[in-house]
Amino acid sequence: MSRLPPPQFSFADLELRQQGVHLDPLLQGIQAFLDDHAALVEHVRLDLVQGLKNPHTGRNGMTASQTLRSLILMRVKNWDYRELRDRINDGFTLRTFTDFDSHIVPQHDAFNRAFNRLTPATMQAINQAVVLGAVQLGLEDGKQLRVDTTVVETDIHYPTDATLLWDTVRTVTRLVEDLHEILPRGVQGFTNRTRSARRRMQALERMTAQERHTQQEPTYRELLRITSQVLENARQVVKKAARVKGLDVMQQAVVDQLRKEITAYCQLGDRVIDQTWRRVVEGEQVPPEEKVYSIFETHTDLIKRGKARKPVEFGHKVFLAESAQGLITDYRVLEGNAADVTQVQASLDRHQQIFQRPPDLYAGDRGFFSEENVNGCQQAGVSQVCIPQRGGQKTAEREALERSRAFKKGQRFRAGIEGRISVLFRGRGMKRCRAKGRERFEVLVGAAVLANNLLRIAKLLQDDKPKRRAKAA
Repeated sequence: MSRLPPPQFSFADLELRQQGVHLDPLLQGIQAFLDDHAALVEHVRLDLVQGLKNPHTGRNGMTASQTLRSLILMRVKNWDYRELRDRINDGFTLRTFTDFDSHIVPQHDAFNRAFNRLTPATMQAINQAVVLGAVQLGLEDGKQLRVDTTVVETDIHYPTDATLLWDTVRTVTRLVEDLHEILPRGVQGFTNRTRSARRRMQALERMTAQERHTQQEPTYRELLRITSQVLENARQVVKKAARVKGLDVMQQAVVDQLRKEITAYCQLGDRVIDQTWRRVVEGEQVPPEEKVYSIFETHTDLIKRGKARKPVEFGHKVFLAESAQGLITDYRVLEGNAADVTQVQASLDRHQQIFQRPPDLYAGDRGFFSEENVNGCQQAGVSQVCIPQRGGQKTAEREALERSRAFKKGQRFRAGIEGRISVLFRGRGMKRCRAKGRERFEVLVGAAVLANNLLRIAKLLQDDKPKRRAKAA
């Protein structure tokens, strides 16, 4: 975190204030909540100064408050980095909201660098503090809880063996060409095979079902051979580059970084070759956990949820727990294609940590059902467990329970979380994560949840004002 000079307001700023130019009411409510809970900024500050030897020296930069408020604004409005920077720079009210006031607004890449320093643990801590703040304000009591899971996509193309092999060839070739530009004598002994690899990839992608019976395996063998040659040549280049002398410090640092990247992509390429050979040539069914679905986003999981329109999704499954007031009290980015049924007990434990009591109503879809989960909820103190039975013959007692008015009312309450997920996808930018890496993925989910919770708190406070005034009168 860097130093900032004290704000200096121009005559135009003062004139706008005198004319009554104000923030949007919901943003104003978020600003008031953040002003009253200044401790939230401390979590961000610790991330910004992490790894810095002396954070109080150097050129001026974004403060922790500016970073947090800008991230919230970005997710509330679902803007990209360029639009975020331009809107803040051009808008007096948004300058006030983000604490920039009369300071110079940095370029869009400065926002990216600041947000990239935030960690998933920080977003979890901030979200938990926000929920506790809502409890202290009397806006939430945690008596009702509805849960569901969804899939947030990673920013990858649909993976096929052919396109993954092509990605490997073109990426390794590009990095070797970058190395060629830096080394004094260039790179020797490396042949550019991108054209032949692309032609075979396109041939495989365009094959008809009839052509695949006779032409698929020979074409795949050619593409595998080309990819193996490229990787072998790239490894030889890496070894030779390690023996190059006469480079200055900056050149050596760039060369070392390129050698590291080439080696990493060669290792991923080996995995792609292995899974393609096993599947196409040997006819083996490769387990999902052993597959690579992207050489750029290696953390991507394959998710099957039985959806007719999307039988297969690529990203991560996310667990969400929502209260009756629309606050997301708990979220988790899950590993692999975890079953919904495994999330019930853990969500109950986390709910009790936050509210110091179990919910009166716990509602979920049939994916969360098991006798152990129902019994666990009842033993924890949940008075109404509203989870429909999945599979098997229902007993008369179970049939009567699911036909009861209270159970149907609980299921109608549960359906509300579907709308919340839709809002997170369409309005808060959680449908697809365009940031790179697992940590950035989790930060995006946490930021979307944070924006949702702050908007709900601002709305609840806004709706509660007339009631409070009436009580005071």
